[in-house]
Amino acid sequence: MTRAARWAHLRRRRLWTEIGLVLGVSLGASAVYSIVQIVQRLTAETPLSGQTATINGSLSDRPVFDLIYQLLAIGFDLVPVALALYLLAISGGSPFRRLGFDLRRPWRDLGRGWLLVAVIGVPGILLYVIGRQLGFTVTVVPSPLDTHWWTVPVLILAALRAALQEEVIVVGYLFTRLRQLGWGERRIILAAAVLRGSYHLYQGIGPFFGNVVMGVVFGWCYRRWGRVMPLVVAHWIIDIVSFVGYPLALQLFPGLFG
Repeated sequence: MTRAARWAHLRRRRLWTEIGLVLGVSLGASAVYSIVQIVQRLTAETPLSGQTATINGSLSDRPVFDLIYQLLAIGFDLVPVALALYLLAISGGSPFRRLGFDLRRPWRDLGRGWLLVAVIGVPGILLYVIGRQLGFTVTVVPSPLDTHWWTVPVLILAALRAALQEEVIVVGYLFTRLRQLGWGERRIILAAAVLRGSYHLYQGIGPFFGNVVMGVVFGWCYRRWGRVMPLVVAHWIIDIVSFVGYPLALQLFPGLFG
C-alpha cells in the first residue's frame, strides 16, 4: 500500500470514528434508546394507542429547581452541537459559512423556513392524528410542565434545542462528513432521514415514517439551498407550535390529543 493509500485509509477511519463519537453523545444515542423503547412498547400488554410518550417533563417538584434543571439540560444538550461545529472548524474554514448557519440571508431563510412549515408541519399533524386513530402512534404529551412564569420561555428554548441538535448535526455536520467519505447525495439524504426517524421511534411507528419523510424533504432542501438555517427556522417554529400550543389543542380536541 502506497503512502497516499495509507493516508486515505487512515483519514476514512478517523472520519468514521469522529462520526460515531459525535452521534454517540447526541442523536445516535437517542436512536438506540428509541429502538429499544419501541420494542418494549410493541411487546407490552398495553397497545400503542394506549401508551403515552412525555416530552419536556418536569425535572423537580420545586419550581425553582425545575427551572434550573431545565436550563441545565438544554445547555448541556447543545454541547454536541458546539462539538460538531468545532470539529468542522478545525478541518478548515468557517463551519457557519460552510453549513449556511449564519445571518447573511435572514429574510430568505425566514421565508423558506415558513414554506417548510407549511409543507411539513400541517401534514405532520394530520399524520399524527391518523396514526392515533389507527393505533400505531402513542399519545405524545409535548408540554406537561406545570404552568409557571417561565414555562413558555423554557418550552421555546427546548424547541430551539431540538432544532439546533437535529438540523446542525444530522443535516449540516453529517452531510459534510459523508460527502467527504465519498457518499452520493441520495444515499446521504436517505441515511440521515432514517436516522431522524429512528430517534423518534419512541413515539410509535407513525412518527418514524413521518420523520423519515421530513428528513428526505429537509435533506433535499439543504442540497438545493446549501443552507441549514431555513431548516433550523422551520423546525423551531414547528416545535414551538407543538410545545406551546399543546394545551390549547388538548382543550379543543381532547379525543385526538388526550
